[in-house]
Order: sequence, then C-alpha cells, then structure tokens
Amino acid sequence: MNQLIKYVTGIDIAKDKFDACLMSMDVQLSYKVIATHQFSNTPAGFKELLKWQRKHCKEKIVMQTLMEASGVYHEKLAIYLTEAGKVVFVVLPNKARKYMEALGLKSKNDSIDAQGLALMCAQHKFEVWQPIAKFYYELRLLTRHNQSILEAKTMFCNQKHALGHSGYSSKPVMKQIEKTIGLFDKQIKENRGLIKQHLESNEEVKRKVNQICHIKGVDVLTVATILAETNGFALFKKAGQLVSYAGYDVVENQSGKHTGRTKISKKGNSRIRRILHMPAFNVVRFKQRPFINLHERVYDKSKIKMKAYVAVQKKLLVLIYSLWKKDEAYQPGYVSNKTSGNEEPKVLFPLNHQKEVVPPKGSTTQDELRYNESPEALFPFHKHKNIYSK
Repeated sequence: MNQLIKYVTGIDIAKDKFDACLMSMDVQLSYKVIATHQFSNTPAGFKELLKWQRKHCKEKIVMQTLMEASGVYHEKLAIYLTEAGKVVFVVLPNKARKYMEALGLKSKNDSIDAQGLALMCAQHKFEVWQPIAKFYYELRLLTRHNQSILEAKTMFCNQKHALGHSGYSSKPVMKQIEKTIGLFDKQIKENRGLIKQHLESNEEVKRKVNQICHIKGVDVLTVATILAETNGFALFKKAGQLVSYAGYDVVENQSGKHTGRTKISKKGNSRIRRILHMPAFNVVRFKQRPFINLHERVYDKSKIKMKAYVAVQKKLLVLIYSLWKKDEAYQPGYVSNKTSGNEEPKVLFPLNHQKEVVPPKGSTTQDELRYNESPEALFPFHKHKNIYSK
C-alpha cells in the first residue's frame, strides 16, 4: 500500500445542509474516496463533521477542506473550521463549475459536486482562506446597506418622475412615493452617521482615511467601501492583485491574424468599480494631477471618454492602496514610485494604445449614468471635505 500524503474534503454547501466527500491522496498521486456524508448546516453539524473526519482519517497527516462560496451560507462553517485549526480553501462557484465541465461530468447533484470539489482540492494548490476581520465585516454591512438604500431611493425617484409626466396622475400614489423617499432620506442620513462612527472607533483607520481624503474629489464613502470590500487590503501583496480583484485587469482578444478588442475584464468586485465611478469624474473636473494628465493622454489617443475615466478609476484605486500601505497623506501631484504616470495607458491598454479610435459620427457618448449610478447614489458625501473636522 502506498503511503498517504494528505486527506482532502470537498464540501457542497446549501442553506440548511451540506454534502461532504472525504478523499485520500498517496505518493503516486492516486486518489481514493473514503466516505461521503450529509450534515446539517448548523453548529451541531459542524461538530459532527469533525468527528466524522477523525473517524475515517487514521493517519496523522494534513487535512485540507475545499468549499464553494455559496452566498453567505458557507461563512459560518469556514470560520468554524479555521478557528479549529483546519486548512480551508474557498473557491468561486464559476471556477468549480468549469472544473466539473473539464472532467466531463454530465450529471449534477450535491454528492457529485462534493466529490468534484474534493478532487479539485487534491489536484490543485489554493490560497488558504482567511475570514474577514470583524471590523471590516461590519463596515461592509454598512456600506452595502448604504448602496441598497440609495438604489431603492433612485428607483422611487424615477417612479415619481414618470408619474408626474404621465397622462393621468394620482395624488394618493404620489403622496405614498414621496413618503417612501422621505423615509429613505432619513435612513441614508442615519447610515452615513453609522459609517462615520464605525471608522472613528479605530484610531489607525480614522487617521489613514483622513489622509486619503485629502484627494480633492474623493470622500469617505469611497474609501470606506474599498476598505470594506478588500478587508483593509490585508490579502493583497501588490497593486496588480488589487487591480485584478476589482476587474480592472486587461483582457486581450488576439489569435493569428485576428486582433479583437482589448478591454478590462470586469470579472471582479463590481462594488469597487461602482464607487470609483463618480470620484474619477470629480478629480478630472477639479483638475487634480496626475489624474487630469492621465485622462487627457488616454482620451487624446483613444477618443473614448469612458476609457479615459476608467484609466483614472484604476489609478485612483492604486493610489489609495499605496497611501494606505505607506501610511502617508496625499500630496497634490503625488506619483507612486512603482508606476510612473506615463506608463499608465500602456498598462491599461497594451494592444491598442498606439491606435487612434474615432467613434462613428453622431454616436452617443459612454459617460451617461444608469439609474443606479446617479451622482447622489455614487457620491453622497460632500465633496473633498474632511469628515473629521469640527
């Protein structure tokens, strides 16, 4: 019998229960299913899982567990196993699905998915999952709730506008809509106060946020959202990882003689891209260097407004990351030592930065805002004010 080198557990998790598949791997890289079982997604089920693993794992070797990020249903189990000293990996559902498709699996159920995740864990190397810090988890709840309220308010404002311009209006309906909008305004004000209060509860975070908010056009909600969505940049060792996580990384489309459109992937955290949308307009409007220089260079080459603003968004994100890591206050004209301002367009658009793309005559611009990207929804705080000033 070949010597075993590790045990792996694949977990397919749902709201009320989860399926687990325990597998072993030996020195010949052969895999064997040891056992499968279904548990309740409760603290009692978590304890039962550990007992089940100890029962079947006779040798004292490493145990690794892989599960999908199923909404929030995986979080309690992942935190429980991490606190118990277990090695936990969490992958996005689309990666697991593509892996199953590559294996040629035609059927799909929870047991098959758990076995596929166990095999995926045995064959590949993943980054160990770490739970988000409680401070940033609570901040994320506040910033995401703020976004939800603003989007709901914008929807009702659109309904009010439509009702006011319709053929026949209704005073009772209009009164209810205005009452609902007033309630949203009250909740928005309360939520802003809670975000400010939460940031002020940590002196280090308060100081760093204040230093970053020296950028004219960037306010506390922008920084708070980025911190909440990145766990305070805890897991990012370099700016390129952050750029990819936010979906600003470049995707090329070239094969043989075919050269397609080069664009950002947008496969990342959309909340970060959304919150940077309005600040990018602001720093350009306020003519803040080096953002205005970058905007002008990219626009002169591409003749596409939105491409220039996306370049500014990416640079803003990298700058915020750099200021946070270095614990420095923003100075006008600040340029990171890692990337010069002249290199930014090439980093963002490597294939077509030499081409001049002119939009068709009469075409619409790409800088219009959707209903959930109104200036108020994206940038509700007062422009460039220090939130901590008396």
